[in-house]
Amino acid sequence: MADAAVLHEARDGVGLITINRPKTLNALDIATLNALEAALGALEADKSVRVVVITGAGERAFVAGGDIADLNSRRGLAHYQEFAEVIHRVFRRVEACDKPTIAAVNGWALGGGAELLLCTDIRLVADTATIGVPEITLGLFPGAGGSQRLIRQTPLCRAKELMFTGDRLSAEEAVALGLANRVVAQAKLMDETMALARRIAEKSPLVLKLLKRAVRDGLEMPLPVALSHEQAVIGLVLDSDDAHEGCSAFLEKRPAQFKGR
Repeated sequence: MADAAVLHEARDGVGLITINRPKTLNALDIATLNALEAALGALEADKSVRVVVITGAGERAFVAGGDIADLNSRRGLAHYQEFAEVIHRVFRRVEACDKPTIAAVNGWALGGGAELLLCTDIRLVADTATIGVPEITLGLFPGAGGSQRLIRQTPLCRAKELMFTGDRLSAEEAVALGLANRVVAQAKLMDETMALARRIAEKSPLVLKLLKRAVRDGLEMPLPVALSHEQAVIGLVLDSDDAHEGCSAFLEKRPAQFKGR
């Protein structure tokens, strides 16, 4: 339905999720988060989908944050048991998705929007985009995973500065800091994002899944343990038909046809 809070579709191996609340700048409330989780689940279950793209409706916002009126209506225990429980679960679901995820940041990614961004694998940002965690200006702090993911993805001193001041980053500054891959002209954002997604979708979905797991798990391990984990996972890969199809295609000078097995 065009008026649904979250839209999703699948085409050419790519699943597209659109946060569809442009009148509220795609702000996140519990209903929208549940719809996001359901859309992701549908695309994860669709075997034709190999890559998932997440964006926001309209040109002003990717996700401008949480629903402030909703937050203001709650006290600590209710927030912990309701909104916080849902947003942490859904964002962790995005982060743990076995299929590569790409954020197409078409505008403001503030507060919860920046925290959602931190859960994705690859981030393309429009030249008009702004990224930040301004919760401190509301007497809050990034509590949807941002205070923990930001310090793991940027230098600690810069993460603290952003959280303590609430300052916002331009698209170029976000790339320079390592929060995004590259800046794209607003008019070309979705074309470039989908082109990148299709390039990745041509690869083996099985190997992408195992690679994501090796990277994700390895980040939480000491290096010697992570290297042993990698050694075991690449052994699993070499048991797949796709690995031998890729090597055979290279030797035979033809495009590989990966089947995901």
